[in-house]
Amino acid sequence: MKDFDTREWLLTNGLGSFASGTIADAHTRTYHGWLIAAIAPPGRRTLLLSHIDAVLSMGGQPYELSTHLWGSGAIAPVGYGWLQSFSRDPVPTWIWGDDTWQLTRQIVMPCSNQATGSDGAPILHNGVLVQYQYQGPALAVLTLRPLIGDRNFHSQQIKTQQLHFSQVVESQRVIFQACLADELGTSWQLSWNRGQYMADPNWYYDYSYPEEKKRGLGDREDLYNPGYLTVPLKPGEAITVQAVVRSSRPFVPVSDTTFAQALETEQTRLNRSFPAVAPTASPLLKRLLKAGDQFIAYRSSIQGPTIIAGYPWFSDWGRDTLIALPGLALATGRYELARGLLRTFGMYCHNGLIPNTFPDGDERPAYNSIDAALWWIETLGLYLEATQDWDFLAQQYPVVQQIYKRFMVGTAFNIRVDASDGLVTWETPGVALTWMDAVVEGQPMTPRQGKAIEINALWYSALCWADRWAEQLQQGYPGGEPPTNFGNHVRRYRQQALQVRASLQQFWNADAGYFYDLIAPNDERNAQIRPNAILALSLEHCGFPADQARQALLIARDRLLTPYGLRSLDPSDPEYQGRYEGGVWERDRAYHQGTVWSWLIGPFIRAWKRYFPEEPLPWSAKHLLYHFEQDACLDSISEIFDGDAPHEARGAIAQAWSVAELIRHWDDVIEA
Repeated sequence: MKDFDTREWLLTNGLGSFASGTIADAHTRTYHGWLIAAIAPPGRRTLLLSHIDAVLSMGGQPYELSTHLWGSGAIAPVGYGWLQSFSRDPVPTWIWGDDTWQLTRQIVMPCSNQATGSDGAPILHNGVLVQYQYQGPALAVLTLRPLIGDRNFHSQQIKTQQLHFSQVVESQRVIFQACLADELGTSWQLSWNRGQYMADPNWYYDYSYPEEKKRGLGDREDLYNPGYLTVPLKPGEAITVQAVVRSSRPFVPVSDTTFAQALETEQTRLNRSFPAVAPTASPLLKRLLKAGDQFIAYRSSIQGPTIIAGYPWFSDWGRDTLIALPGLALATGRYELARGLLRTFGMYCHNGLIPNTFPDGDERPAYNSIDAALWWIETLGLYLEATQDWDFLAQQYPVVQQIYKRFMVGTAFNIRVDASDGLVTWETPGVALTWMDAVVEGQPMTPRQGKAIEINALWYSALCWADRWAEQLQQGYPGGEPPTNFGNHVRRYRQQALQVRASLQQFWNADAGYFYDLIAPNDERNAQIRPNAILALSLEHCGFPADQARQALLIARDRLLTPYGLRSLDPSDPEYQGRYEGGVWERDRAYHQGTVWSWLIGPFIRAWKRYFPEEPLPWSAKHLLYHFEQDACLDSISEIFDGDAPHEARGAIAQAWSVAELIRHWDDVIEA
């Protein structure tokens, strides 16, 4: 294996922290590093340990095993030339060597939100373990040089006169802390089970990150090397290094068994996380479940679970969480997780809106989404259908009522129900409230003010759910007599659902045999062929006739469907952009103008199975599964792909709803 392989790997720890890099071991992104720690989980993600350079010496012959890219264009050292193999399972594993010697390196990032303290809050542990094992003919000496930083994970570290690092050296650890202009950084430590550390501070300048250059962003960095660890190794011996953010817990030295124990604990945790599916799951499905688990995180500001939308740069988003929840939690039997997520978002419902983002501190959540509240109702319905948890329905029903009432009378961004037809509309310039939310310099790239088709399909489904739930609670309210007259609720929801169902016909474009994407505030119809109509057809309650649905699905099959998901716009449209590339402005313009979104394959499958139950699915998962196993970020699915063939993977290297929809439709995928 001599290729300069820039495919990526990813580890996460249940807090929003992560480790990531390439197979060749060269960092090509600002977001690559071995400990990017979420200091206020899952926020304040901070790069602390970027890399550990390794030199193995045998008989006076040094072998430099690291690989770095430099601003000059040079690649040095070229350790990838010694790389014999890389594997992802059970953890990222590299083997360097030749016919006479081998050095194996493995990295594990223990899940850190499982144990709880006396107050019930998780005991947070932000760390990573790295193990090196030597095989060879004689004694060797391994020299390890940590490259460190202390910077926001979105930016780069540049050496200045004001930036300093302190280090306190002890027998089995060294404690680091940065100081920038009298502001102290994060205190963390590097510890080991054998070897001798020597302080020898140096700066290394002008690392280059070509993936950032492609994106029109800053691409240069300086990293600090505080010293080096020297480790004599006999054949078969191993050294384990741990990097961890310091906490109030006492220091526990690394032992010879630390790495193996962490690996076993992680495997046990994963097996217990999927009791309903793991025993009979195929090896590939188990890897997919593991990939989905990487997005589950604990948010300290709400003291509850959340879902990271994607790695490496996204945080948790309300809409993404609720769309991903059925695949990551319901299809996998993780009902307590689903309940916790729904409860958390329900608690933060305000003026009928569900937060799209949570702040890292005590600030107010961002309520800049028209559909998160409607997705919450849709997902609550799916949870209740799976669990029959009517006690939870009784707890959450006031949230349902709040959403309904605020949509009826009007809420933020002029979101309201149009009294003339019962459809949901909104009108606020300069913002984007649907999932097509790219905004450049205050200008939405896909302005969708007015009545959007998937928003009103969600509204219709929400009314149907509310009708069903009011009737259910009227028949048997948990804990005794119902506190309100649910019969009036049933009549109101049912009558309004009938009105909305009739009004949804305004979206039918008979000339095109497809649905209008939008009815603008001035009543103009947007006839662009977009996948939002397929979203509308995929919901639990669909208000469109079967003949219209079948026509639309055939057009979507012919114009939007690709091996990796659905295009966001018909290629024949004058506004279509087939490649997602360039700087921020160019990429955001293309984001929803033809770019393929892999998560949309889930709604397509659901709609197709509903309206063509006897027809085979006109899509094979082989390309997406190959991408999962062999392309981009190994054992995950990218956020987006180019609309034009060969549909190169783009955007975030691992996206929650992309993985979730494949899990949700695993049986359909295998059958197809």
